[in-house]
Order: sequence, then C-alpha cells, then structure tokens
Amino acid sequence: MRFWVSESGGLVDADEARVSVLDHGFTVADGVFETLKVVDGTAFALSRHLRRLERSAARMGLPAPDLASIADAVHETTRANRAEVGPLGRLRITYTAGAGELGSDRGEAAATLVVAIAATAPWPDSAPVITVPWPRNERSPLAGVKSTSYAENVLALAEARRHGAAEALMPDTQGRLCEGTGSNVLLVLDGEAITPSLATGCLPGITRELALEWCDIAERDVPLEALADATEVALMSSTRDIQPVHRVDAHAVPAPGRVIGPLAAEFRRRARADLDP
Repeated sequence: MRFWVSESGGLVDADEARVSVLDHGFTVADGVFETLKVVDGTAFALSRHLRRLERSAARMGLPAPDLASIADAVHETTRANRAEVGPLGRLRITYTAGAGELGSDRGEAAATLVVAIAATAPWPDSAPVITVPWPRNERSPLAGVKSTSYAENVLALAEARRHGAAEALMPDTQGRLCEGTGSNVLLVLDGEAITPSLATGCLPGITRELALEWCDIAERDVPLEALADATEVALMSSTRDIQPVHRVDAHAVPAPGRVIGPLAAEFRRRARADLDP
C-alpha cells in the first residue's frame, strides 16, 4: 500500500509512512478524520466528507484544511492502490494539529494530513447490537465532531464484541437514543422510520444525511428504551450504507423488514447512480 503523508510531501510506501511522535493527533488526539467507502477506485460522497472535515476542523480550532489539495491526495491514493484494494476499499483522511508540546498546548507547526486506504469486505446482511449505559454528552464541545478522540468508542465496541454483537448503541445524557460507536441509528415505530436528531449529540453522518434526502425518514428523538418497541432497526454508516439489525440485546427484530428493506434498497440504487453526490 501507498499512503499520502504531508510530512513526506506525497505518496509513500506504508512501511515508510511517518509522522512526528510529538504530533498532537498522537499525544492528545487533537485532530479530526473522515472514513469513506471506495467503490471501484472512486471515493463515495467525497465532497460531502470534505465539507464535514472542514466543519469539524473549525469546531476544533484547527487551521482550515485545503479541501482541493486533500481531494487531490485522495485521488492520488486511490489511483496508486486501486489494483491492490480491488472493488471495495476503506479510505481514511486524518487531519491533526501537527507537532506540538507534550502537554495540551498547541505548537506552531503546520497541520498533519494522512490519507490511507485498505481493502475491505462487504458487511453482513444484518447485525446484532447491544445497548450500553455510557452516555454521549450532547453538551460537549466535541458533540457532532468527528474527532480522533475515539477511546469511548473503542471501549463500547469492545463491550459489544464480548457479547457477540457487532455494534453498541448508547443514549445521550437525557436518556434519548443517540448513536452507535461508528454508526447512526434507524428504527421503525408504528410503521414510521425514525432517526435521532442532532440535538442528541450524534454525529451528522454522511449516510444519515443522504438517507434523509433520499428516503422517507423522520428526524425525531425517542428514549433509548424505544428500541425494545421497535419493529425494525438498522445502522447507517459510510461503509455499511443501511445495514439491518436482527437483534437488539436479547430482543430479535425482523431483518431487513417491510420498512427498512425498501429504504436500504433505495439507498443502494441512488448511491450506485451517483458516487459523488
């Protein structure tokens, strides 16, 4: 694999890719990132992901990223690795504050940019999930920011794995259903497809954004306990698209179901028609 690394000035073999050990992305998770699906060498919804990267950087107080240069880096990386990646890949853009002090104060160094890619496999047709009690803080300054500070997600996902599940769903501090560790949530109540609002502190996912535009989905807050009453549940993320859920904790749900099945099919159809909406 070849990755694009700003400190190297461009593409470099993966085993030679280096950033400073003083980089704030490493020492204090002072950075933002995006994960994109790559289909036959094309990054899906790249322009939307770059706009969200820009918003996240602004919220973090990071220098404004040069989106045109990052787009070029993405295209270089996907072209250089297309044969090795194959038909389906996972691409990550990481943008950090650059080298700084060992404490929390930022230095004067330029921001660091890394674009990395790897082959991936399609997700299973459906997934089991669990709920965890650790809430998202909707009042946090990082609420809705795709920050590299991901330790809470790592712990929650590890808990899901211990229970034989693929994802962990969590509430916000008010007990409202919020999101998963790397996904937004879709559930069906009384025949209506619903996803929690951004007021819960959930990430404004790109797949969530497109699904709201393309499909008949309501944006409304519900308590975490509503999952027990849902007739269908699904996860939404850039690599999953809309993935039905067949079990929530000990509760089995139909997958894909009469509502989410057609929604997922419509999303796939629209996504195939336009790889960079």
